Amino acid sequence: MAGERTKLTVQERTRLGSPETRRLRKQGLVPGVLYGRGEPISICVEERELRRALTGAGGLHSILDVQIDGKGSSHASILKDYQVDRVRGFVTHVDLQEVHLDRPITATVSVHLIGGDEAPGVREGGVLSQPLREISVEALPLEVPEHIDLDVSHMEVGGTLRIGDISVGENVTLLDDPETVVATVTAPTREIAPEETLEEAEAAALAEEAAGETPEGGAEAPAEAASEPGADAAGDQGTVEG
Repeated sequence: MAGERTKLTVQERTRLGSPETRRLRKQGLVPGVLYGRGEPISICVEERELRRALTGAGGLHSILDVQIDGKGSSHASILKDYQVDRVRGFVTHVDLQEVHLDRPITATVSVHLIGGDEAPGVREGGVLSQPLREISVEALPLEVPEHIDLDVSHMEVGGTLRIGDISVGENVTLLDDPETVVATVTAPTREIAPEETLEEAEAAALAEEAAGETPEGGAEAPAEAASEPGADAAGDQGTVEG
């Protein structure tokens, strides 16, 4: 939800280095950096507090009112980057960026396809695909949408939707190539069942066998030899007496 703001209390850290960051993580703290108008500030924040702030209505695009050590004025910031442990799944480092609420920023927003089950092409057996899942937008910090919905309920087989087909509010600008494909519906690939393949093979064998048979009224087989080896072709002759 655009305009969502969340308070986030962090602690400034003065001790740096790998041993210190490992110690913080064991205590349930996430090390990070707050980038602002001056020098970057090294910070740490409770992991559960960070998760709470980033899983609200605004998601990863929430405006974080960062307060350092629970005192002083807050810093309107956004999540710039974060790292996650691939095995355990918890956040290991976070970068926050202070922003001016009256100046546009660039953000990456996910695209959600809606109405896929209702699309005529899908009902006919077509396959709905989404080659592009995120797009870049420019907007004021409080106007950046959590995600963008793209209606695909009207798509036929062979249909394509591009970035240029996405509708956003007048305060949001799409930055990517409008011809980039976001969603397609392709015809299903026909699968040949094993039984069907066997029947086709048997039919082909029968056709070959039929083609090799001698047609009715054709040439006869070669005749066998009429005489034994050594026999006179003219018949037996009598003995002449001397």
